[in-house]
Amino acid sequence: MSLNALLIRQRSRWRMSFWLLSLSLVVVCFYSLSVGELWIKPWAPDGALEQQLLFQLRLPRLLAAFAVGAALASSGAVLQVLLGNPLAEPGVLGISGGASLALVCVLFFLPFTPSPMLAMIAAMVGALVFTLILVGLSRRRSVSMTRLLLIGVALGILSSAVITWAFYFSDDLSMRQLMYWLMGSLGGVSWQQLSLLFFIVPVLIVQCCQGKKLDILMLGELHARQLGLNVASLRWKLILMVSLLVGSAVALAGVIGFIGLVVPHLIRLMLGTENRYLLPLSAIAGGLLLVFADTLSRILLPSADLPVGVVTTSLGAPVFIWMLMRSQLN
Repeated sequence: MSLNALLIRQRSRWRMSFWLLSLSLVVVCFYSLSVGELWIKPWAPDGALEQQLLFQLRLPRLLAAFAVGAALASSGAVLQVLLGNPLAEPGVLGISGGASLALVCVLFFLPFTPSPMLAMIAAMVGALVFTLILVGLSRRRSVSMTRLLLIGVALGILSSAVITWAFYFSDDLSMRQLMYWLMGSLGGVSWQQLSLLFFIVPVLIVQCCQGKKLDILMLGELHARQLGLNVASLRWKLILMVSLLVGSAVALAGVIGFIGLVVPHLIRLMLGTENRYLLPLSAIAGGLLLVFADTLSRILLPSADLPVGVVTTSLGAPVFIWMLMRSQLN
């Protein structure tokens, strides 16, 4: 088989996967809007109660789930290229922990409840600081990829410890209730909070358009510069986009792990490493996975709403262990 035929076959696989995931996303979205204590037809809700449940509770939650899942999966794919580590992910590397730590500090020290915009800015700053630490360390030759991964895990543990201390010394009931949210929850998402989508969607689109440049960057910095790529500018642009997306995701839904790790890595294993296709496909698959996990969190227990972070961790942890064992064997 000629090289041209192989390329055409590979592109057809990417396109087929795109359409299959898109179709699956539509089906899961309709099911998510329909299922619950009260079954609702999304295209024809009957009565004021069904309309209120659909447009005030389920639809905002669905949009938030897709946006957060797409942002985390796309950011994970970018970090895996940026750090040269297939196990890189905002949650595993502690970036989500940095965002949640900054947000908890704002809630702990400010005398008023922050607006969605202020919460996003605080979470973005925390994510940016942790991302800069990791990118700075990754450029040092003395720091191996395994050690960098362990540093990210340690940063995540450190942020969790500080958050635990903040909860322990807080007498504010809202701070204690925030612990449930930090486990990853989309319950109670309102249209006002969805104003963050005006930032998430454009940044996500721009980030997904960086695939060709990431493909060049994977050739090595020297070859990338010879091909005319401004590596330093691209790296800073990616850092800012990842920080904004992760910060917005944490501000909207709390800490949700493993989506940024499992989704892009599995797509690489099944389809290939072409980032111009991988990034948008990861966004669709990440949104699909989180919508599915959030639907499960609503229906698994009667009259109860599980934190969606618990569901994604339960689904992703076995895959993560398998990926670690596989990388060790290789």
